[in-house]
Amino acid sequence: MLKVALVQTRTPATHAGALAHTAPLIREAAAAGAKLVITPECTNILQRDRAKLFEVLASPESDPVIQGLRALASELGVWLLIGSALVRRPDGKAANRSMLIAPDGAVTATYDKIHMFDVDLPTGERHRESSAYEPGDRAVVAEAAGARLGLTICYDVRFPPLHAALARAGAEVITVPAAFTRPTGEAHWETLLRARAIETGSFVLAAAQGGLHEDGRGTWGHSVAIAPWGEILAKADHDEPGVIFADLDLAEVAKTRAAIPALDNARAFAAP
Repeated sequence: MLKVALVQTRTPATHAGALAHTAPLIREAAAAGAKLVITPECTNILQRDRAKLFEVLASPESDPVIQGLRALASELGVWLLIGSALVRRPDGKAANRSMLIAPDGAVTATYDKIHMFDVDLPTGERHRESSAYEPGDRAVVAEAAGARLGLTICYDVRFPPLHAALARAGAEVITVPAAFTRPTGEAHWETLLRARAIETGSFVLAAAQGGLHEDGRGTWGHSVAIAPWGEILAKADHDEPGVIFADLDLAEVAKTRAAIPALDNARAFAAP
């Protein structure tokens, strides 16, 4: 069994606040025996004012939250997936990046969010991720704590081909760190996550931001761990900061995919 922890946060609008908020929750997860700890999207800062964000946006090498969490993973001896950090690229553009940290503090894999959330919601909220972030162009599978992880971020959950590609590449666990809006979270969050688990025969681990943040943004919370058959292993029925735990029997992945071989039965077809 692989014991995992999903950290639910309400990330502040500064790096210092974010590190002070997140580190105790990671310590709590490690103290309870988790070997793999996952944090949400925007772990290092949540600031919707783009001008203010870009004033403090840093490279991964100089970001105080990333470096602080690398040191913490090494101190605690755990695998840590920073669900995503908002970072500055060498070309000056920004990236929304998952970062996998080994128990020695080394960064062993990164993934830049592929799908940009550009939408006008019925509530009047307007989001244009593509105006600030450069999308990634490659899917990533990485090994951690004896499992093969397929990395995704938030809005990626709405694109089944990405998840199928990760599963075909050997992913047993698909991570979906998120900062879901409250309207879409209430309507779609759990349904989409369960669908991705069932379609791919994979564990899905979704650590989320939750509540009303310093920058005025509201996020859905309700972090959840889902088994390959689609059943809920653990979930937070709220948007408060905290930690949930799940034990993953990785043998269930092969068993489920053998029972429903959808990945093998898929066929190419001509579009209408």
